[in-house]
Amino acid sequence: MEANIAYYCLHKLHKWPHEFLELSRYEKAFIIAAVKIKLENDKKEAKRVQSKSKR
Repeated sequence: MEANIAYYCLHKLHKWPHEFLELSRYEKAFIIAAVKIKLENDKKEAKRVQSKSKR
């Protein structure tokens, strides 16, 4: 799980993976929760756009 989030941080947040891995447990938890919320919102938005395009 941490490796996936570190990868996301590298590509989307432009932070090196070691910067994420060096964070405290609480800071990592916050980043992980924020990324999960972002991904969920992106999926919902993609479904909304797809359903609009079918009309």
